Amino acid sequence: MKFIAKKPREGINVSDEHPLVEAGTLIVGLTAIFIVIALALIFIIEVALYFVSTEAEAELFSDWIPDDLVTVSPADERLEQTQLLIDRLVMHWADTPYEFRVEIDDSDVANAMALPGGLIIVTQGLLDQVESENELAFVLGHELGHFRNRDHLRALGRGLVLSIFFAVITGNDVAGLGINATDIALRGFSREQETKADAFGLAIVHSEYGHVNQAARLFERWDAADENSLAIITYLSTHPQPGDRVERLRAIAERDGWRTEGPTTSLGWKGR
Repeated sequence: MKFIAKKPREGINVSDEHPLVEAGTLIVGLTAIFIVIALALIFIIEVALYFVSTEAEAELFSDWIPDDLVTVSPADERLEQTQLLIDRLVMHWADTPYEFRVEIDDSDVANAMALPGGLIIVTQGLLDQVESENELAFVLGHELGHFRNRDHLRALGRGLVLSIFFAVITGNDVAGLGINATDIALRGFSREQETKADAFGLAIVHSEYGHVNQAARLFERWDAADENSLAIITYLSTHPQPGDRVERLRAIAERDGWRTEGPTTSLGWKGR
């Protein structure tokens, strides 16, 4: 019997799936892999940084400033007064290992950040929003709370991973990668971390003024205003919603029996 080879059917090497479905499956799969790798790297870096002593951190980042930070003039009176306020507040944290320094970011959006080495950044947009020293003291005290609990190191780990992934995707040189404030700001602390930072900040305010009057006034105004305002949208992207925060601060003050009435202090640069 003579063997007669049959021709393979047409399209035998072509998938029955639609090309768009295959492309979508590939994209979803690759995205999932990237997310898993990113989460693993974030976890590893956060754990590693957590074991870095505060003394080593303070020394390593003593003069560090993020690459993308545009600061105001050193002669700006707001810079000096904000630094003096931080110095007063820190006196109520006796065992702090940091020497805190303030920089004002020349930005119209409202934000504040705790960065490695004791660096606290506040924006011009935030300083435009606060109406009393008491309001600003709580914002700064909250950032001190993140230092107290070393939450900023977790933010640093996430910022590093985001920077590396951005460099890989865009083809930039990873070896020359810098750490940007925007990278570190693109994070959200957990509710527990924010609650602890709020409690510490409010305690600092109470220790400084003997009451917590107007500590939450900034967030009360924001809660009553349009939360989509460009002036505050960045702050809200990295901090709790103002309404939730006001209720939390009231609960803390009531729990600890702190006075909610008392004189407020005006800001030296306001009204000029």
